[in-house]
Amino acid sequence: MSTHDLYTLPADHETWDVADTGYSRFTWEYDDGRDRLLNLYQKGKDKQWDQVTRIDWSIEVDRNDVLGFPQETSPLFGSEIWEKMTPAERDELGRHQVAWQFSNFLHGEQGAMICSARIVESVPDLDSKFYAATQTMDEARHAEIYSRFLKEKVGLFYPIDGHLKALLDDTLSDSRWDMPYLGMQVLIEGLALAAFGVMRDLTTMPLPKQILAYVMQDEARHVAFGRLALRDYYKELTRAELDEREEFVVEGCHLMRDRLNGSDVYDRLGLPKERCLELNEHSDYYQAFRNLLFTRIVPTVRDIGLWGPRVREAYAAMGVLDHAAANVEDLMKADEDLAERLDREKRFAAEEAARAADVAAVIESSED
Repeated sequence: MSTHDLYTLPADHETWDVADTGYSRFTWEYDDGRDRLLNLYQKGKDKQWDQVTRIDWSIEVDRNDVLGFPQETSPLFGSEIWEKMTPAERDELGRHQVAWQFSNFLHGEQGAMICSARIVESVPDLDSKFYAATQTMDEARHAEIYSRFLKEKVGLFYPIDGHLKALLDDTLSDSRWDMPYLGMQVLIEGLALAAFGVMRDLTTMPLPKQILAYVMQDEARHVAFGRLALRDYYKELTRAELDEREEFVVEGCHLMRDRLNGSDVYDRLGLPKERCLELNEHSDYYQAFRNLLFTRIVPTVRDIGLWGPRVREAYAAMGVLDHAAANVEDLMKADEDLAERLDREKRFAAEEAARAADVAAVIESSED
């Protein structure tokens, strides 16, 4: 079956073509680069993995309850719209919301793969080229995972959200080599990492928890890569050049905060969109989720030096300025630890199952 047969809304085109800009840069400097970046590159090589063997795809998923979230997390919960819906319609709403979220995770991962390849092509430093090459493979794996999850377990796809597409377009169309870092590594990846984390911690279902935890283990390195690469470069820029990038950050953050709201789901299901979006704005869960989306972005933006008055005032108005105090290194370590704990739990369960099978075989043999 073609993926296009599973789209709830028609995708605009078979392909989306973004004109190439900028330069392909070669460097003839092959001496050792920055130690922390080379260490990250080594970790990127060491931590490669195969979704076919690491993720247990045999786990069944209930399409009516993909993530196991309580109904109270729905922005429509308790409203007049919710009260008119049948249980089957509520289940269908939840399935479509998951499909929309994971579809945009998927499209974002493809965008990250292309941005990583663009970084390999355009960045002037060899150590950055090395790491971005490993990230390109990571993003390909993530796109593979989310595509498989949507196709086999959810059974629905959504086209890319128009606002995410606009941000990707701005990121890829800019000829300055640092913009794929800033747009993708800092903003889009930072937002995705936080969204993955909220879902990973809330879901009660083992398959999506595995997927999100393992993808986050990779993504934490990617955000660290953006921080290390841009921190040095932005120290060399003029105030006017920094102002341009701070404007891009503020506009991108407002877009992700206010516009990525799942309105396509309400259109697809024939629900009153304006009223649904109003309920989104007043939902305690949605407000908390939207705030948490900036836990990775704000401290990273501060760390790379884009911390002028406009950025600080924008974050204060959004109510996310306090996230600047977060320790991104600690968050990354926690993401890695959780993924490794899941691996240990799976190995323990497999060993227990093997021992139980051995015991059963011995008992059966003695009875014979």
